[in-house]
Amino acid sequence: MAEYTIDCLGEVCPVPLIKVQKQVEKCANGDVVIAQIDHSCAMKNIPEWARNQGFNVEVEEVDEGEWEVVIEVSK
Repeated sequence: MAEYTIDCLGEVCPVPLIKVQKQVEKCANGDVVIAQIDHSCAMKNIPEWARNQGFNVEVEEVDEGEWEVVIEVSK
């Protein structure tokens, strides 16, 4: 199992979602992708997309207006 962190701070949709999708494509089963985001649109879109893919998703607010979306890849 590997862990990948993607810094999407300061970026607006759809850039964070695209970055996460590209990283997930490279991942193996059980890998974890952590997206650091600060845009409310990405805060909605990334977890929604990941859940639709069947992945486990956790969202943690690490600072005011800043979140980490943790995606466990299952293929």
